[in-house]
Amino acid sequence: MRVLLVEDDPLIGEAVRVGLARLGITVDWVRDGELGLQCARTEPFDAMVLDLGLPRRDGMQVLRDLRADGYKQPILVVTARDALTDRVAGLDAGADDYILKPFEIEELAARLRSTVRSRSGQSDPVLRSGAIALHPDTKMVTREGVAVNLSARELALLELLMRRPGIPLSRTNLEERLLGWGEEVSSNALEVNIYNLRRKLGATCILNIRGVGYFVAKDS
Repeated sequence: MRVLLVEDDPLIGEAVRVGLARLGITVDWVRDGELGLQCARTEPFDAMVLDLGLPRRDGMQVLRDLRADGYKQPILVVTARDALTDRVAGLDAGADDYILKPFEIEELAARLRSTVRSRSGQSDPVLRSGAIALHPDTKMVTREGVAVNLSARELALLELLMRRPGIPLSRTNLEERLLGWGEEVSSNALEVNIYNLRRKLGATCILNIRGVGYFVAKDS
């Protein structure tokens, strides 16, 4: 999952970026509402974490502008504004969820996973492809019921593919969604992660169409 974080507080922003990264979620962080709006319109994020008290453009206005544009990705509002009127206004403006500061990173990650599932129409939190099952909430992966240990990047890649079973994703698409700004990637990093997944989960766990992309089979 790749998330856009729009937060002007440097301590909170860094804590969220590092904390979510440890849970396998790629975070790109901007510190004002105007830049957040531009990035959401031009980059392929799976969800947005949006503060309300932002410089240049207030978070509530960012929310309204994106929904007016037809922006479909989940937006989770994070704020210190705990008045009922503020929460109602945020939800009415199109927020998918609302979490008050201070909060635990694990709760933020769980709410992000929940909103992404809801937007994608997936009511079952367990993703399946053949003998492989992935539990997004616990980050547990099993093959034929036996737990398999994956790195954070391997897990993120597998989850990205399993959320779109049968749909080939290009190398460029996968790298955009798995890598944050400023991350350097070697020319064969994606292939290395795919190789490792096939070694751990079976040679046919990830399929590919030459020149098109990689995918997992739909669960029958």
